[in-house]
Amino acid sequence: MSAPGSNSGGKRVVGYFANWGIYGRKYTPKSIPISLLTHINYAFANVNAETGEVVLSDPWADVEIHFDGDSWNEPGNNLYGCFKALYLLKKQNRNLKVLLSIGGWTYSPNFGKIDQTDWRGKFVLSAVKLVQDLGLDGIDIDYEYPKSLTDAQCYVNLLGALRTKLDQLALSCNQPQWQYQLTVAAPCGPDNMSVLNIKEMDKYLDFWNLMARRAYVFIQATDADNRLTTQLAGSWDSVSGHQANLHPTKPGGLSVDTAVKYYISKGVNPSKIVVGMPLYGRAFDKTDGIGKPFNGVGQGSWEAGMWDYKSLPPPGANVINDVTIGASYSYDPAKKLLITYDTPQIAVQKANYIEQNHLGGAMFWELDADKPVGGGSLIEAVRMQWGMLDTRDNALDYPKSSEHFFVSRF
Repeated sequence: MSAPGSNSGGKRVVGYFANWGIYGRKYTPKSIPISLLTHINYAFANVNAETGEVVLSDPWADVEIHFDGDSWNEPGNNLYGCFKALYLLKKQNRNLKVLLSIGGWTYSPNFGKIDQTDWRGKFVLSAVKLVQDLGLDGIDIDYEYPKSLTDAQCYVNLLGALRTKLDQLALSCNQPQWQYQLTVAAPCGPDNMSVLNIKEMDKYLDFWNLMARRAYVFIQATDADNRLTTQLAGSWDSVSGHQANLHPTKPGGLSVDTAVKYYISKGVNPSKIVVGMPLYGRAFDKTDGIGKPFNGVGQGSWEAGMWDYKSLPPPGANVINDVTIGASYSYDPAKKLLITYDTPQIAVQKANYIEQNHLGGAMFWELDADKPVGGGSLIEAVRMQWGMLDTRDNALDYPKSSEHFFVSRF
């Protein structure tokens, strides 16, 4: 029987699948490179601000859309949508775990009543029911962010109650006690990190997904699709900056390494720290280079100033890899356009850093923005630096499902 954090000794490779990606981006579950991943975090479920009930944010995408091969004539109330497709992927790769990510930047304001016992109770019951009914392997909480010590303690209480209920579910299904996993998306900004009761949270968590994509300014926005656009520098700065530098740009500065060391100093085992990496870039227009003033952010893949990694570097741009700080960017001197993003060389440098520091793995936001496998994929570049990945099996049998989907079908 394993405890939280056990991963069979291998690295974790976590990818966030955004349910809005099936629309304009045409990215469906069958597009996911499942041979490279150990975990898929499904973004995002919402929370009823008044009651605490966890609810699906897009039922049509989540449980209704029919993909190729889905029947329109099955009797009963059957599961379809992305969750059925993900369950079928789990059958293909028994080491692939699918977790429901709850919150995110857009829905985190709905955590406002986390200090109420009844609210937390409803949250826990409804979240665990979704694990059963949707064929999942656990819960990922993306609460951005607790603002007070009271919020932080109530967050601990929520995680403790979730851990207890998930363990009870596992035992009732004749599974190992820790079958269902519990993780969080964790901040890397000093103000937000310092509020958390990290030592107490850690007791209940399998691992931490460090949002280590914003070690420079730690401000966040969302685009028109509620897509997280977290980074180290952005349009609110006066000068251009790196998006996800591994090491500080100046003595005492912020970086991925700074955040990792902070969590370790608070008692988190390095093997439970999963380092976030961006699959997108942020642009600075009319600038003379990194650390220089800029004017605007220019165009982007889906919104101004934000580029999918698969579209980078733009034609005519030079690519600069700064291995001293573990950061990279492209720069077009004619257009004076700078885009900060991770290149394969920097991704490999981060993978080696994770290996050398005995960390738990890497997390990527978001899957639809990567390049194809064999064509410059950052996920592939990172995974190929490691040997064995996490071999902990997923769950396939869900006798507690209200519809018994996963006992009699698929």
